[in-house]
Amino acid sequence: MKRILLLLFVTVFTISCGGKKKTFTALNTGNYDQAINTSISKLRGNKNKKGRQDYILILEEAFVKAVERDMNAIAFLEKEGNPANLERIYNSYSTLKSRQERIRPLLPLYHVEQGRNANFSFDNYDQRILDTKEKLSTYLYNNAKSLLSNARRKADYRNVYDDLVYLNKISPGYKNTKELIEEAHFKGTDFVKVTMRNQTNVIIPRRLEDDLLNFSTYGLNDLWTVYHNSPQRSVKYDYLMEVSFREINISPEQIRERQLEREKLVKDGWEYLLDENDEFVRDEEGNKIKVDKMVTVRCEYYEFIQFKEAQVVGNVQYKDLNTKQLLDAFPLSSTYVFEHVYANYNGDKRALDDDLIRYLGLQAVQFPTNEQMVYDSGQDLKNKLKSIITRYRFQ
Repeated sequence: MKRILLLLFVTVFTISCGGKKKTFTALNTGNYDQAINTSISKLRGNKNKKGRQDYILILEEAFVKAVERDMNAIAFLEKEGNPANLERIYNSYSTLKSRQERIRPLLPLYHVEQGRNANFSFDNYDQRILDTKEKLSTYLYNNAKSLLSNARRKADYRNVYDDLVYLNKISPGYKNTKELIEEAHFKGTDFVKVTMRNQTNVIIPRRLEDDLLNFSTYGLNDLWTVYHNSPQRSVKYDYLMEVSFREINISPEQIRERQLEREKLVKDGWEYLLDENDEFVRDEEGNKIKVDKMVTVRCEYYEFIQFKEAQVVGNVQYKDLNTKQLLDAFPLSSTYVFEHVYANYNGDKRALDDDLIRYLGLQAVQFPTNEQMVYDSGQDLKNKLKSIITRYRFQ
């Protein structure tokens, strides 16, 4: 027990020292916020614990250096006078406020060895945050409006969209930001027209076509790509996705047969045990000994397998409607198998294994129609089509 307690103490001590060493390293290498976060985490549990005293001094020093670094960076950015720096300035002021708000609940932090409370010089950054946010909001709004008027590529509209979403986050309801977000999103979106071609001699069920082209059931989550199987006049389409079926092969209806003969030694009641003289064998108390009666049983097993197969083969092509060029093509195929097994027997069915017995008593069923076979392959086709769509990127 003493060895276990000693080992536990050494382990805890090693982990504790290792944690302090990493925190000191973070402080001495300029990772001030890492040192601050670790110290806050340690002190939040029990700030008066003897083993946590070093974290008070680390937090005190790291806070001073972090504030000095951030204020110097802000001074430089403000001196440069570039409005593109406003976001960094705003984030820096927000970080300064957030950092001290996380420390405030821990105060006072008393260091026993030095006999004093840790010193933290807090400042009120609220007005500077509000002023910078107003300047940043104005800059983002004016810049976005200008880019919306002059952008030529969808990537430009997407960048504008990101700026406007950020603007709406820091200044909700700022002017007509929401309307501009919708405009940027619409202009940055790739619109894809979807068509289906049947190049086979087999009629594709209408419900299968509707199901394959119902993109609302695909669970797609792509911000910048919209698929339309029913073209809209108000939309200028960028790409065409064409789903083509080249072959639909359906096998004849088949019934495969097999006959098996099985023999097995099985228990069939009990009987008294006899010795070599045909006398009853008795136990120590004089009672006749009973044993299982084993018999050999035989059975003829007749199995019938109804089988029909449908194979759908095609491809998916992506075309650029502006350049009229083929961008890419992917194979699309699916095989659906209908199989039904039933069986009967002649003899003692106890000779049959369980994997054969389960088919006894079943009867033949009606084969599915060709149309139903093609439709039943639809779920597999849909999964493969979804995989192609989610993996393909237009830009």
